[in-house]
Amino acid sequence: MKPFYKKALSWLTGTSLFIVFAVVLASSLSRYLLNAPIQWSEEIAKYAMIYGTMFGTILCYLEGMHIKFSFLEDAVSPKIRSILHIISDIVVLASGVILAWSGYLFMMKRGAIIAPGSGIPMYYFQVAMVIGGVGLTIAALMKLSELFSKPSIQSE
Repeated sequence: MKPFYKKALSWLTGTSLFIVFAVVLASSLSRYLLNAPIQWSEEIAKYAMIYGTMFGTILCYLEGMHIKFSFLEDAVSPKIRSILHIISDIVVLASGVILAWSGYLFMMKRGAIIAPGSGIPMYYFQVAMVIGGVGLTIAALMKLSELFSKPSIQSE
């Protein structure tokens, strides 16, 4: 399950970045070559960037590529290190739940507003917080189940 999840997140992150690139390129060419700016381009690029950030954050967390104080981790015993990993994953799990819930509340209150540039309801863009929170929660549950299934944790 985890390899499939990582691959899906990789594709979603890459697709979001490609959309940003394509929209900005098309907008620049349209503005400077044709003297006809695309009204919705900045808005769509911004929202694609938000989605890409959400997917990329989850992927970095799963891969262990996020920012951390590894010198502190290296200075403690393996038993304390595994406890720190569990605490860290629980904090990420709680953060994912809070992000999903607060994103849901925000989306329900302000989702009906129409985006000025694209004319699309803001719901489609604000749901990125919910998707990111749920994705982070799933990733944290995967990492916690991985940690608890290791024999070293059970034998200590």
